[in-house]
Amino acid sequence: MSIQTITHVEFACADADKTAAGLCADYDFAADAPQTSPDGLRTVRVHQGDIRMHLVSAARPGHPVAEFVTRHGDGVAVLALGCEDPQAAMERAERHGARVLDRGGKLVAGFGDVALRFVPLGAGAPSPGLLDALDHVAICVPGGQLADAVRFCEATLGLHRIFGEYIEVGEQAMDSSVVQSASGEVTFTLIEPDTGRRPGQIDEFLAANEGAGVQHLAFRTTDIATAVRTIRARGVEFLSTPDAYFDALAERFGETAIPVGTLRELHVLVDQDHGGQLFQIFARSTHPRRTYFLELIERQGAGTFGTANIRALYEAVERQSSAAAR
Repeated sequence: MSIQTITHVEFACADADKTAAGLCADYDFAADAPQTSPDGLRTVRVHQGDIRMHLVSAARPGHPVAEFVTRHGDGVAVLALGCEDPQAAMERAERHGARVLDRGGKLVAGFGDVALRFVPLGAGAPSPGLLDALDHVAICVPGGQLADAVRFCEATLGLHRIFGEYIEVGEQAMDSSVVQSASGEVTFTLIEPDTGRRPGQIDEFLAANEGAGVQHLAFRTTDIATAVRTIRARGVEFLSTPDAYFDALAERFGETAIPVGTLRELHVLVDQDHGGQLFQIFARSTHPRRTYFLELIERQGAGTFGTANIRALYEAVERQSSAAAR
């Protein structure tokens, strides 16, 4: 019955073919032949490593996928959770109060309009590429709803809270909790704004997205330097980090597994725990609403989630938002 992995992400978009072409050209994904269902739903499946994304678009305005895009813009609409027993997993979720959206499709309401689908464990072989796996999913929820979101994950999905942190940046603040499956393969970073402080980027996400939703997907790689260089050469822009951040790395960590000069050149962040180091960078959002974006992460033994870098990300996104507003 337990949830083992995220088998795929269902990504609702205005044009599945165009979105697939961008992921293939920029991030090295491979695409299967498009499929169109009788009701006009267009699906393009893209894959790389163990990452699977089903890109869906609908020609008919009243279709649920079209309605999702109208309300939120392109974004993650469904997280497919691989289970030993999908039926039992859905029944557990329903017993604990999850709202069933499609009993036959084993689909329940999750976070805002982001649904959860219980599916059998996948057995596909990894596809070669720059990226290897879906490391974690970052989800923003309205202020005051973080505790409920954590309880939902624990009761309905059997996940466990493994970390929490309150972060202040100037007059803004946010609270976060990380929940994870026993397998370690399903990780949600849940974030809410502190509504008692000045509104910031999480408030802006929630307003632009019209509610809770997936802020970013983090893709894991075994060679972040090569991945960033390759993807940047294809025209993808990443968030920048001030030189002062890299000036302080030697004092914070001593020697880093990737030379500081390389990290500075590529604007890659580094964090460390008892298991080792991790390296991460965030792509600049190209979403018309400046909501959804992607993260690249390399783990060299570290099992945490770059919590020391959340402030750096927060500040980097603030700089992007300020620049866009000018």
